[in-house]
Amino acid sequence: MLLNRVVQRSASSRLFSSSSAVVRSGRRVATASRGATARTMSLGALGTTAGKSFDSNGKRFLSSESSLHIKPDMFCRQCEQTQDHYACTTVGVCGKTAETSALQDVLIQMVKSVSLWCVAAREANVSDKALMHDANLWTLQAAFSTLTNVNFSDESIADYIAKGVEIQKKFQELGNLQPKEPDVANLDLSGMLSSLADLEEFGYTSVSVPVRQSNMGNDDCFSLNEIGTYGLKGACAYAAHSYQLLGEFDEEIMKDIHEVWAKLASNEADMEGLLANALRVGDINTRVLAMLDGAHADKLGVPEPTEVRTTATEGKAILVSGHDMVDLEHLLKQTEGTGVNVYTHGEMLPAHSYPALKKYPHLVGNYGTAWQNQKFEFAGFPGPVIVTTNCIQEPRRAYKKRLYTMNEVGVSGVQHIGSDRDFSPVIEQALSMKGFPRTVEPAGYTTVGFNHRVVLPLAAQVIEAVQQGALSRIVLIGGCDGSQWDRNYFTDVAENLPDDTLILTLGCAKNRVIHSEKLLGAKLANGLPRVLDMGQCNDSYSAVVVALELAKALDCSVNDLPLSLVLSHLEQKAAAVLLTLLNLGVKNIRLGPSLPAYVTPNVLKVLSDNYNLMPVNSENYNDDIVAIMEGK
Repeated sequence: MLLNRVVQRSASSRLFSSSSAVVRSGRRVATASRGATARTMSLGALGTTAGKSFDSNGKRFLSSESSLHIKPDMFCRQCEQTQDHYACTTVGVCGKTAETSALQDVLIQMVKSVSLWCVAAREANVSDKALMHDANLWTLQAAFSTLTNVNFSDESIADYIAKGVEIQKKFQELGNLQPKEPDVANLDLSGMLSSLADLEEFGYTSVSVPVRQSNMGNDDCFSLNEIGTYGLKGACAYAAHSYQLLGEFDEEIMKDIHEVWAKLASNEADMEGLLANALRVGDINTRVLAMLDGAHADKLGVPEPTEVRTTATEGKAILVSGHDMVDLEHLLKQTEGTGVNVYTHGEMLPAHSYPALKKYPHLVGNYGTAWQNQKFEFAGFPGPVIVTTNCIQEPRRAYKKRLYTMNEVGVSGVQHIGSDRDFSPVIEQALSMKGFPRTVEPAGYTTVGFNHRVVLPLAAQVIEAVQQGALSRIVLIGGCDGSQWDRNYFTDVAENLPDDTLILTLGCAKNRVIHSEKLLGAKLANGLPRVLDMGQCNDSYSAVVVALELAKALDCSVNDLPLSLVLSHLEQKAAAVLLTLLNLGVKNIRLGPSLPAYVTPNVLKVLSDNYNLMPVNSENYNDDIVAIMEGK
């Protein structure tokens, strides 16, 4: 088999170096394919069928011609769950209203405006550090607030818009700057700030997806613009997480982020430029994820494999969902000695692997599964619930009065914890509630903490497993989870892979794997666990490091590894991670349960031709398993 041939070419004594592949902010990582970078791909298919309104699966695709005649209440297709794989046109599948959608479109236009001023300010060597700091932070937070399942509060989004106008005005008052795209840079929303209706009307009539696509006049170019936009939203979200940990920015990364937003502000149908811009998002996100990975380890300690209790412990309780570990640390400090237990939910599960967090004995376990089940799981939790970041859903009355949001998250009528992280109201409410009446026995457990710093030292065991025939292939199954029935595909693949395969999993899609009774406690013939939980989507960099170091140890490219990637995507963080992989030259990625609605057939063909990016076969997962095991 291929893996044995690769191992035979390499010295079995060559072990992974956990530091050599780590990319610190501002430094680049090598591409996966030797001799060719992602930026040299062929554009042959692009621009050949402008106006095509159906994709290769027969589903509708908005064309620049049809957009002149379509007058929907809203038009949002930024996530995989979008209605009919076309767009949400009356209300979002996520629960977002047409009004919220319009305000978010306005906010992104404001992000582009401020970014144009930031680019001009850097070119002019503006020395106002306070202004640049405010612009950097606002850019990240504003973009983050428009991600799927983050902010449903019109008032909160309007506040972000107002802050952007304030920053824009300060740049204008400097008097010596000449930003490009002056119509966008000098966007004047000051007269609309007192009226949500005026802002919503501007979003609907001036900067909606159909309007902007019509203005560009080329469907494929606009598709590349959207790929860059949604990917950059995700990269901004990851950068915001990093800022929470570090309290500072990487100036080179912020410079690149603003330059990409500035490019996205243009209506020019620049095929080459927009493709390069999208791939540049992948480069930015690689460095952002590396920075975030280092920040977590520096502040909270290197993750350690840890058994996490998944059943109740008697006592008062608070549940924390989202991604932000710093918020959890502050809560743990404030609840110490109060008699209140703290549970994680969803993507907070990896918190239990960090030494600085697991040292608190009242961090007692994990409750629930992935974000899409929160309406049932939050309702059944006997205490208050804090959502630190995505994903949140419109809450049920059953728990809305004990739900709290933080950071960029917003829901009208839900209490918001400010930047001071004062959890007093949450703790008081927890103490007033019954909590869990008893400890459930026997206890259930899951194991987390297989960060790249833990996995890489196992290199010798992995190579030995290959040589002994105990390991045939490594399959990464991860990404975003969701409620669609066809996401069962990822469970089916995991459960039906041969017993001699190693499964790496991360992101909330791991819930499709780690809760499988069939895989619970499964081991390879040499005793290694078959399933390694590498963390939340913020930990995607761990998978990149493992792949690069495995290729280095076996003296081959990533694309020659016995490694298959099966990715579940939903929202914009997943788009950023996909662009990271493409920028590194990684090929043969299976993506599902369906492909993004904003990718035109021509753009999809280019991605398929250059990267062999392919949709999952949700109708027959066995065919995919056969192909995976054949290295296809």
